[in-house]
Amino acid sequence: MIENVVHTIVETIFAMGYPGILLLMMIESSFIPFPSELVVPPAGYLAAQGRMNLWVALAAAVIGSVLGALLNYWVARRVGEPFLRKFGRYFFVSPKGLDRAEAFFNRHGEISTFVGRLVPVVRQLISIPAGLSRMRLIPFVAWTALGAAIWSAVLLYGGWLLGRHESVLREAAVQAYTTRALVFILPSLVVLIGLYVWWHRRRSR
Repeated sequence: MIENVVHTIVETIFAMGYPGILLLMMIESSFIPFPSELVVPPAGYLAAQGRMNLWVALAAAVIGSVLGALLNYWVARRVGEPFLRKFGRYFFVSPKGLDRAEAFFNRHGEISTFVGRLVPVVRQLISIPAGLSRMRLIPFVAWTALGAAIWSAVLLYGGWLLGRHESVLREAAVQAYTTRALVFILPSLVVLIGLYVWWHRRRSR
């Protein structure tokens, strides 16, 4: 059953192509809850099979993420916080989620639009406080694109590793994928956290 579900998802992404990846990632990056894990890893899997181009898939994912974040940014900038707190629940923006995103943004400043893209739950909403605070557009787009690129690259790499195995759904293959993914992800996270701590201390001084 699981194999059939995975096969269906992979073939759906292949049928939708790069425009579909862009559209789905745009939805995922907006206020609509939609997991990027259902979009990007299948594209990596297809790239390993030669049915998609890895770099074009990455570009589509990043562009879609930026467009979705811009939608949140402009909506927040136009309607303001009182409107979002009163009617946000009708658009999947809960007061609790908004509070969490605002606290994260206020604590870390503009760079939170980059760091927040790597944090579950916060990543979809971090563009809202950026819009409310009228953050400059160019830094917002740049930080968002960088965070989205790292997140999408990790998911693509995971899907690509799975695509390298014939028995992709077997336990041994999944364990091998997890080990390799951790070897790739953990050093990257250590470097990112180190850079962020250095930047935050420098900014505090």
